[in-house]
Amino acid sequence: MSDSSDDDRPLAASKAASNGHSSSANPGLSIRNGTNGTNGTNGLVKRKARTSIGQSVSYKDESDSDDDAPMAKRQKALLPNGSSKVSRPSNGTPSIKRPPPDDDSEDEVLALPKKRQSNGATPASSRKLNGTKVKDESDSDVPMAKKKTPAASKTAARPPAKPAAKTSTNGKNAVTSTPKKTTASKVVKKAESAEPGEDEEEGEEEYRWWDAPKKEDDSIKWTTLEHAGVVFPPPYQPLPKNVRLYYDGIKLDLHPDAEEVATFFGSMLHLTVNTENPTFRKNFFADFQDILKQTGGAKGPDGQKVPIKDFAKLDFKPMFEYYKAQSEARKNRSKEEKKIEKDEKAKLEAPYLYCKWDGRKEKVGNFRVEPPGLFRGRGEHPKTGKVKKRVLPEQVTINIGKDAVVPQPPPGHKWKGVQHDNKATWLAMWQENINGCYKYVMLAANSAVKGQADYKKFEKARTLKKYISRIRADYTRELKSEVMADRQRATAMYLIDRFALRAGNEKDTDNEADTVGCCSLKYEHITLREPNTVIFDFLGKDSIPYYDEVPVDRQVFKNLKMFKKPPKEDGDDIFDRLNTSQLNKHLASYMQGLTAKVFRTYNASYTMSKLLQELPVTNLSIAEKVKLYNDCNRKVAILCNHKRTVGASHEAQMEKIGDRIKGMKYQKWRTRMMMLDVDPKLKKKKGAEYFEREPELTDEWVMEHQAFLVEEQRTKITKKFEKDNEKRAIEGEKPLPEKELKERLKAVGELEAKFKKENRSKKVEAEGKAPSVEKLEAASKKIDERIHNMELQAADKDGNKEVALSTSKINYIDPRLTVVFSEKFDVPIEKFFSKTLREKFNWAIQSVGDDSTWEF
Repeated sequence: MSDSSDDDRPLAASKAASNGHSSSANPGLSIRNGTNGTNGTNGLVKRKARTSIGQSVSYKDESDSDDDAPMAKRQKALLPNGSSKVSRPSNGTPSIKRPPPDDDSEDEVLALPKKRQSNGATPASSRKLNGTKVKDESDSDVPMAKKKTPAASKTAARPPAKPAAKTSTNGKNAVTSTPKKTTASKVVKKAESAEPGEDEEEGEEEYRWWDAPKKEDDSIKWTTLEHAGVVFPPPYQPLPKNVRLYYDGIKLDLHPDAEEVATFFGSMLHLTVNTENPTFRKNFFADFQDILKQTGGAKGPDGQKVPIKDFAKLDFKPMFEYYKAQSEARKNRSKEEKKIEKDEKAKLEAPYLYCKWDGRKEKVGNFRVEPPGLFRGRGEHPKTGKVKKRVLPEQVTINIGKDAVVPQPPPGHKWKGVQHDNKATWLAMWQENINGCYKYVMLAANSAVKGQADYKKFEKARTLKKYISRIRADYTRELKSEVMADRQRATAMYLIDRFALRAGNEKDTDNEADTVGCCSLKYEHITLREPNTVIFDFLGKDSIPYYDEVPVDRQVFKNLKMFKKPPKEDGDDIFDRLNTSQLNKHLASYMQGLTAKVFRTYNASYTMSKLLQELPVTNLSIAEKVKLYNDCNRKVAILCNHKRTVGASHEAQMEKIGDRIKGMKYQKWRTRMMMLDVDPKLKKKKGAEYFEREPELTDEWVMEHQAFLVEEQRTKITKKFEKDNEKRAIEGEKPLPEKELKERLKAVGELEAKFKKENRSKKVEAEGKAPSVEKLEAASKKIDERIHNMELQAADKDGNKEVALSTSKINYIDPRLTVVFSEKFDVPIEKFFSKTLREKFNWAIQSVGDDSTWEF
């Protein structure tokens, strides 16, 4: 199912705006808690009350998630019967309204700038270095390709013999290319162990769509399409007879359908932010009573009906305890049991992982139909707590090639329809019952289709640079227009451009959270303070509070004052003669496809570009360079109001990081004291200060830390002993005797005795093989570097506690800017993009390559 990661929905100029929202030196010791961390007409009539189209199309209800399922019900998915062929209805397939295309799909793909090469050849995929397949690495803090020997070059070595050019084809278009010189850190690597169903992908050449010639008809998304359909969630498994819902102390017998709805609430009692929400409770109880009526009601032990009228008398605790126990049991299974289940699930789901798109293998984003559960929503959503009903095959429409084999639905069921729309990029769709939104199965984020959509979005923002001066000059002039509608439009454009406000769509406040954007601002959302300060105070998208006090041009201040004149009052629109449709229609007159949304992408990317250009290229550590990048990203996130509430665990996490830093400082002190043990004269040479323990490392803290280290070593030894015995049991060998554990644990006693001696004598004996001052001093310097890096990370983490950096980095900042920063400052791209993002933005990584001069 499509999980739209774009923070805003597209604002189509040709459609009514109802679809979007407004919206370690000592090897013998470890450090505490670890060693390293790193969217009419332009009339003059006041707009009527806002309403929304009931059948609004949305790729995904972003408030839904797969974790709505009860804890113990997240089981192996029910797969359709995998028959090889199915006959199509002779009367044709039902037709439905095709959903809007992907973001910016109306735009032509602009030719990407090719990377300059000495041989003038078109770059090609490079997945091997020196003929060896690159092994997948974890996103650790250790640079993957930046580790160099003194004589190593920046780029990976190429094979000694120049291989023959390869030719990749896509329909009628062919691309001939030679291997590309690729920085090793930028190679999008394959996993060392491929997922089931990936075998045939081995050896396939990467589809470099950014190098392929532009299609004549960009509205045609595919010529052939084959896929296996969707996976439905497993059927409900009734509770054991000893686990029941109680009402006023009476044990209830419920129809399985009603029992299942009860478990939705019973399994999430620990999520008090939902279960103690009055709206959530009210909506759930209303839906629960409806299902009771439909299924014959609740019965007591004597078979008599029990009227369920008071929510407070319902006792869900037995259900909660049952699911909690089931969850714990699953967590406590052995590795072998977990692996067996994982392998079985992977084998069953393998056919659904990929589709054949124009004969090319593409990964499917989410082929699993959402399980039933309770809708949560974001912020103060009026429908929170309502029951998300189970989706049946009769609700699902399949989109597939005409000549492809239609996947079979589960036995006893049929699809709602089968269609062959090659202008659509979805594979399957259905309508959910909460908001009437459509859900789609789409290709994965790293697919060519998704990559092209991202590319076109950022290229459109780049194109806006050519028109922005004229647009700003026009709306500045129209701020004094005698036509009120034009004056309102100009003022709104000013706010959207200068403060990155979302456009703000019309919406049905009875069914949606009361969030707003620029065009939907109400009287009460703006406060004016002379001479030119505007105070914004409203709920933005996802119910994130937007509060800001900003200075504006005097004419803008006068206009807003005029727009708030009586008889307007609370609840009235500020821009009562403007909506997003009118605004976007006006913007499209400047540039094809231009909408208010593009301004956010443009301003975010342009701002990031300028901030990065201002950074000095100095001799900084990797951690310092990463922090510089994050500081720039944070400014863009604040501009876009990408805020988040401080997590409940933030303080605990910061405290844990603090303990780790103190642990490293203690280790540094011990290492320096060992230097004195090797050469006592160093105290005079380096000065007593060099060997002093930091004030925060009090005697009391040291004692606690030493006890922690002793217990940590004991735990490690015991766990290693247990794992050894588990392995021996699997291999049919006798378990190790307890005396072996006692023998191993002697090291714990030795460590404890060592600490006691150190505390008593105030001296630390040198450890390790052939200790020397040079070795210990080098170890001390390494610990100092780690402390510095950890302190940078702590400051970065604390600075980001109320800012969501990932939203701007993934959706608003052109990824090529990050690639350029990575290249220019010699920082591994892994520091900014996870493996998933490196795959998603492979087009950016490969198209920019080593060209650090690329500009937004």
